[in-house]
Amino acid sequence: MYDDNHLITRLRAASLGHETRNFATFPARASMTFGELFAGAERNAAALVGMGVQPGDRVAVQVDKTIEAIQLYLGTVMAGGVFLPLNTAYTTPEVAYFLGDATPRVVVCDPARAEDLAEVAGGARVVTLDGKGLGSLTDAVVGRGGFDPVPRKADDLAAILYTSGTTGRSKGAMLSHANLAANSETLRDYWRFTPADVLIHALPIFHTHGLFVATNVALLAGARVVFLQGFDTDAILDAMPQATALMGVPTFYTRLLADPRLTKERAENMRLFISGSAPLLVETHEQWEARTGHRILERYGMTETNMSTSNPYEGERRAGTVGFPLPGVEARVMQDGQEVPAGGIGVLEVRGSNVFQGYWQMPEKTAEELRPDGWFITGDMAMIDEDGYVTIVGRERDLVITGGFNVYPKEIEGLIDDLPGVLESAVIGVPHPDFGEGVVAVVVPEGEGTTPEAIAAALDGQLARFKQPKQIVMIDALPRNTMGKVQKKALRDAYAGLFS
Repeated sequence: MYDDNHLITRLRAASLGHETRNFATFPARASMTFGELFAGAERNAAALVGMGVQPGDRVAVQVDKTIEAIQLYLGTVMAGGVFLPLNTAYTTPEVAYFLGDATPRVVVCDPARAEDLAEVAGGARVVTLDGKGLGSLTDAVVGRGGFDPVPRKADDLAAILYTSGTTGRSKGAMLSHANLAANSETLRDYWRFTPADVLIHALPIFHTHGLFVATNVALLAGARVVFLQGFDTDAILDAMPQATALMGVPTFYTRLLADPRLTKERAENMRLFISGSAPLLVETHEQWEARTGHRILERYGMTETNMSTSNPYEGERRAGTVGFPLPGVEARVMQDGQEVPAGGIGVLEVRGSNVFQGYWQMPEKTAEELRPDGWFITGDMAMIDEDGYVTIVGRERDLVITGGFNVYPKEIEGLIDDLPGVLESAVIGVPHPDFGEGVVAVVVPEGEGTTPEAIAAALDGQLARFKQPKQIVMIDALPRNTMGKVQKKALRDAYAGLFS
């Protein structure tokens, strides 16, 4: 029944014959078995096909985290569709671009946003799903019978995730069935996940970490999940004595460390704490080990590559590094067309079955960043030491990572520069104790009367909350080099202690 759909066949395999085992437990609702999970996914697939979804059609999804949203993801893949998750914080103008570019057949959103998104959805059908798993999609799913997954091959697309460069339009990274299946299988084995595991799932499911790492790895292992709608200190600490693993971003760990209930006794049953999406401070590593007796395992990935490197499960987990290339993944550091010797710094490139298929409808951009021989140019500055550990030392571009989310300064600068009373601006990221990096806008006013408060008010509603500057600083002029280029490093240095 599941033999012909490359990804679904693999996600389903571990639970075949064990359908009555619990897959997910939730706060304040009944648990869900593996059988119920996949039966619901089949009903979603049938509903999507009934809405006209054909193989290769995109299904855009901007909804709160629910198990029904996971069933929608699985159902989309079963139907042969291409899953397109969107950050719930994106505003209607932001979503309008993605829908115009991806031209989905179906758009699924929260009921409160249906009217606004219907105006920018083009010819797509708009259906709803709320934070309780209810909506017009649910109505369409109820009563549907079983569904035989549409045959899809390894190189067929399973998902498109949008990422952005520091200039130009957002790019849709095309991920195949094999990209997702192979990478998650590697992680399952590398991190030793088995049916005995219980994963605390507190990550959002609109990006790689929460959807394609946490969810896929758990399914491939036949592991259970404690399914939380978001980060909740009380819920995570309550779950720890019965759980075995947690995947998080640095913010998770700094917030848990702030709670005195985090102790070695509470973490005694846990075997693995994983961190990614942003750099973890060395002091966080040390504090976590002192409090819990566990050493956090840090890994590295991107939207375009899923996971590329990881500190070892057994062996030294070196703070400040992201470990070794995963099995089946090659990594190299390049500068001026030449591979840099061990210990040298350059641009990190990776190659393997994890690397995406290219950017949606952007062949020129694909050619710039994905070499013909399969090497992907990450844009991250890195060093590989004599022992093979990879260290990310900075970014070639000006990407800011705050709370695990990517923020691209050019987008914010464009909005600020268009405001009356603003001459120019530069947006940077500086160290933040909670979010890893905090977004800071450095603004040169034009005339009097322009205030940080007025700028913040103007940005409200135009940008997702995580993109909005946490501080707005007014200065007389931006620092420039002799060629007139704004020196963002000088700004980062000048305001490095802003959130200390």
